[in-house]
Amino acid sequence: MVVPAITDVTLAALCPGKNECSLAIYLTGAQQAMIGLGSLVVMPLIGNLSDTYGRKVMLTVPMTLSVFPLVILAYSRTKNYFYAYYVLKTLIAMASEGSVQFLALAYVADNVPENRRASVFGIMSGFASSSFVFGNFSTRLLSTSATFQVAAAMSVISLLYMRVFLPESMMNINICTKSTETDCLLEKAPSKKWKLFKTLPSVDDTICLLRTSPTFSKAAVVAFFINVADVGLYASLMYYLKLQFHFNKDQFADLMIIVGIAGSISQLILMPILTPLMGEEKMLSVGLFFSCAHMVLYSIAWASWVPYAAAMISVVATFALPCLRSIASKQTGPSEQGKAQGCITGICSFASIVSPLAFSPLTDNAPFHFPGFSIMVSGLAAMIAFVQSVTIRPPPPPVDNCSDISSSSSTEPLV
Repeated sequence: MVVPAITDVTLAALCPGKNECSLAIYLTGAQQAMIGLGSLVVMPLIGNLSDTYGRKVMLTVPMTLSVFPLVILAYSRTKNYFYAYYVLKTLIAMASEGSVQFLALAYVADNVPENRRASVFGIMSGFASSSFVFGNFSTRLLSTSATFQVAAAMSVISLLYMRVFLPESMMNINICTKSTETDCLLEKAPSKKWKLFKTLPSVDDTICLLRTSPTFSKAAVVAFFINVADVGLYASLMYYLKLQFHFNKDQFADLMIIVGIAGSISQLILMPILTPLMGEEKMLSVGLFFSCAHMVLYSIAWASWVPYAAAMISVVATFALPCLRSIASKQTGPSEQGKAQGCITGICSFASIVSPLAFSPLTDNAPFHFPGFSIMVSGLAAMIAFVQSVTIRPPPPPVDNCSDISSSSSTEPLV
């Protein structure tokens, strides 16, 4: 809900009455870099702790903290309150940005067999896209102050819902070995003393995880470059559209509604059908190719309708992230899903440090007159991710050793 409104709030607080504001661009880039630096350290730790103490316990912390910045802007959006929001949002996001998403994926991985994981990851992302649509549609109908008030209230409701209705997901590996996910039993996380420093993952642990398989390492490289591209795109897209076509809160909301609807159709309908036919490796490459295409189209937009056309390409571009997470998930054991998703999220956080440092200067000071230059460079980063994804190969089909043994034993004489 707050994404379409935050650009107008930022410009009104920092550069009243202007459509262009260098300070807003640089502050946004600095915030993304600081959040990425904190997340790089914290996300693997949260993933590791969730493997030990349970997903629900670790979900509670970021969902609680995320309420407070929204309350500040719900109360007032003047310059002083904006700076208070900026500082608090940055500090909280350094410790929690992206954690809800990857813990939710780890929760799904606990309860869904590998052969259905990509489709279910896509369905999860589809529900997220659907909520994105409803949130942005609500922004279209609400005033700026009401937007932040409703957003704060919804954050509290989601926290209460999670605490009351979501069962714990620490799974007994010996129990969850049957053929269907309905046979997998949930149990409460084991009662343990909170030994934080014994659970802290070291750099060696992360490197060891990256060395687990060549596929995981390639997925990590893809995650880095696609996140560089995405952060570079969204850090400058709204300021670019406001400068070029004078977009406001309502037009940003319209654009994001289109993106959300396209993502919902893609992940709820197309992915469950296409993934078993094509395989998640090919789906990943297709999604990354069209992700690059829609960034390039944004960068060369020559009329106000072109960004809407670019947003519609998201119906294919959104294949990428669920498939990437599923590929990474299959490279680790059931007891290390949090660690694996946390490692990928940590790499994405490192990309969030690099991207603003590289793209923020290009947004305001391109080497030549090309307003969409930084977005074009983001598209090139997505193309690098696409090229790397082509090298990811599906695992070989399992060998039916049981049938081989039975056939060979049938030829032996009985004693």
